Amino acid sequence: MANIRIRNTNERLTTEQEVSSFLTKHGVLYEHWDMNKLSNKLRNHFLLSNEDKEEILSTFDDEIRSLANRRSYKEWDVVALSDATPNLDELLKKFENVHVHTEDEVRAITAGNGIFTIKGGDGYFDVELSPGDVISVPVNTPHFFTLMENRQVVAVRLFIDSSGWVAHPYEDPDFKR
Repeated sequence: MANIRIRNTNERLTTEQEVSSFLTKHGVLYEHWDMNKLSNKLRNHFLLSNEDKEEILSTFDDEIRSLANRRSYKEWDVVALSDATPNLDELLKKFENVHVHTEDEVRAITAGNGIFTIKGGDGYFDVELSPGDVISVPVNTPHFFTLMENRQVVAVRLFIDSSGWVAHPYEDPDFKR
């Protein structure tokens, strides 16, 4: 279940109702998938073979297709990051700059944890994601994604057009790490 930390007040939202209501108010889609569907071998596994990735996609095929049909996503894949990922620190530095996209940024967490930092009307907030959490950050919304302290995540990503999914820097003098 996702948790939210509002950066300018340090307030935390932890109940499903609080999180869902807050994200809806900011135009951010939030859903939850049933992780009991996922085989035990993939629940805390971060070095994935192509077969493992296909199993994740197959397990959540109904959920993926439902979301894709509702939001016009055409492609999806699985990404896995952990300390075993080559050049992880360099990759995270690239992720950790505030940016926007010309389409939604969608993640469905299937293992590990991640944080989306998103700019809302009253400043930035952190959405701490756990397995089962699904989030879609709207097009042109300033944000960035990074890992939590455990530095490991597996996520399904959905795209309208993955070849056009590019981060465009967003300079914001109000942003504080």
